[in-house]
Amino acid sequence: MNQEVDELDDELRAEYDFSKMAGGVRGKYVERYRSQTNLVLLDPDIATAFPTDASVNEALRLLLQIAQRHQPNNLVEMD
Repeated sequence: MNQEVDELDDELRAEYDFSKMAGGVRGKYVERYRSQTNLVLLDPDIATAFPTDASVNEALRLLLQIAQRHQPNNLVEMD
């Protein structure tokens, strides 16, 4: 896929000459980004019901609270 870029198709401004920049590292922060980000694709009907990340988080927290209340009390821990 190494094709010459036609100068007419190049939308980058002339002052952005990355060949003169030193020390750039590709993917420098990718692990930090991945560890702090969890993206989930919602189906359209769910996205309509929960249009913001705050509404999704609130619904999931309520669901967790309900699930914790309904856990059986007779669970025995196994060593």
